[in-house]
Amino acid sequence: MLQPKKTKYRRPQKGRMKSITKRGAEIAFGSFGIKTLEEHWLSARQIEAARQAITRYMKREGQLWIRVFPDKPVTRKPLDVRMGKGKGTPEFFAARISPGRILFEADGVPYAVAKEALRLGAQKLPVATKFVVRRDYSEEN
Repeated sequence: MLQPKKTKYRRPQKGRMKSITKRGAEIAFGSFGIKTLEEHWLSARQIEAARQAITRYMKREGQLWIRVFPDKPVTRKPLDVRMGKGKGTPEFFAARISPGRILFEADGVPYAVAKEALRLGAQKLPVATKFVVRRDYSEEN
């Protein structure tokens, strides 16, 4: 699973997500992609599940790019623990996702295969997404 080798702070504060994405909103590497329509935290497990679904449908043909990285440690306190006594321990890593962010890109497969593969991957994610195609894409390529 994806996680950073080292983090600056072990238990950072939550923070707030309040704007549409400024970076990573355009298709940069492939011809097809899925773009988010809402903000959320995607865990490393969710990203990995979507990646597996996409690669399995594409039968390991073509190429897949993951455009997000889970770099935020999310803490949890154990069950049946009273309030206070400090912050919980880091449980997993999450990627902050704001609307307009491209999550996955694919290339090297036909349009129909890419659309279905990315649809199956999007089912594994807790956010609403839409399928996008590169502006200069044509079927002959």
